[in-house]
Parts: sequence; structure tokens; C-alpha cells
Amino acid sequence: MSKKVYFVSDFHLGVDALQTSLEREKKIIRWMDDMQDDMSELYLVGDVFDHWFEYKKVVPKGYVRLLGKLAEMRDDGIPISFFTGNHDMWMFRYFEDEFGIPIIRQPITKQIGNKTFLIGHGDGLGPADYGYKCIKSIFNNKICQSAFGALHPTIGLGLMKYFSVKSRQYTGDEDPFSDPNKEWLVVFAEAELKKTNIDYFIFGHRHLPIDYTLSNKKSRYINLGEWMYASSYGVFDGNDMQLKFYHSEYDHVYGI
Repeated sequence: MSKKVYFVSDFHLGVDALQTSLEREKKIIRWMDDMQDDMSELYLVGDVFDHWFEYKKVVPKGYVRLLGKLAEMRDDGIPISFFTGNHDMWMFRYFEDEFGIPIIRQPITKQIGNKTFLIGHGDGLGPADYGYKCIKSIFNNKICQSAFGALHPTIGLGLMKYFSVKSRQYTGDEDPFSDPNKEWLVVFAEAELKKTNIDYFIFGHRHLPIDYTLSNKKSRYINLGEWMYASSYGVFDGNDMQLKFYHSEYDHVYGI
């Protein structure tokens, strides 16, 4: 594999953090520019936007730099896959129709080179968190989506922003990675390994850069981290998967 496969998640564009959302978007574009010549494929693994609802004729304003860059990369022949996260699960056909970027709503298993990957945002996987799983089923219900789509965009997108804020308040600060038995995505990955062989479990959602070797001593759970503070991403060179940081003072990878 002469070029590399890139994985990134949790931009959370639309909310300010260490930088404003616009500053972070510009940084993301610089990262894409720097990696593009070396990139064979790009996986956007959820929560690219902090809130999003896609009406039939309306999408949220802004993000023109990111959308333009994705269009350029697709025109350059780079395959891009977009996994919905818990903040942007209401993506529908806009990215598919405008950019030829498939929207993926569930984890997938895929062979890349001679390695097997399981890729997904990670929300709602593993044990517990039944409250969120119930809310997710409601938000994914087509009747509920149609009812929400009947609202004027000013009201609907305002509610989306409100729900996103509430979601962050509910999850709070990220707990440190310490006990793998309490890490839901580790528990999920261990259960999957009993059914099939996976080399790399690639997730976002956790907001911590994590590279953890599972109980079989060869498969790895890798969490891509986020871009509000860490600016972390994953890259597969055909032989090995690594977590890296882009112009970031944060350089700690948990689990290794």
C-alpha cells in the first residue's frame, strides 16, 4: 500500500472550544491539505458536526470550507466514508447526492490491505447506557424525523443546538482510561472477538486518544480522540495503525 488510509472523528464543528469553530475548521482544512497527497482513503467517524438536521431543501449554514474541501478531495478520486455520530445522526442524502460520500449509520467490518477493521462512531455500543440507547431509537425513528422536519428550520436547528448542549452536559468531562472492564467499547470489542477475528476496532465518541491491545494480545481497540483539544487522528500504512496529533500540545495516548 503506497498511500495511507486516514481515520478522524469528533470535529464537533459548530461549537467553540480551545479554538472557535471557524478556527478549528481552518485547522482541519490545513490537515487535509497536508495529508491529501499521501491519502488513499478517508473515514470520517462521526460527530463531524456538533449539531445537524438536514431538511429536504435546507442544510445548516456554515462549514463551507470543509464542504468545499470534501468536494475537492472527491473530485481528486479519494474515497470518503461518513459515519454518523450521536451529534449528527440526522444526516440524510445531502452528502451522498452532492459529494458521492456514503452515509454509514452502523459499524461496518472491512478488509483494508491484509487487516480486518471494525469501524463505527461507537455510541450505543456495549453494555449499559440504556437511557441514551432509548433516546437514539427515538431520534432514528422515521416518524419522529418527519415530525421534526415539519418545523421551521430556525426552530428545528435551534432545538438541535439545544440537544447538543444537553448531550455534553449529560456526558460531562471525559473519565480517564483506567479500568478496561469499565470501558464499554473495550467490552464490546472483546465480545466481538469471540465471534470473529478483527485486527483493529476503530471508534470515536470517547474523546480520548486510546490505543489498547485486547485480550488476544494482537487485536487493538483504537479511539481516534477529538479535535476540540487534542487534534488527533489515525493512519494505517498497510502494515500498522497509529494515532497521531496535528499541531497539538496534547500528545498522550491512553492504553499503551
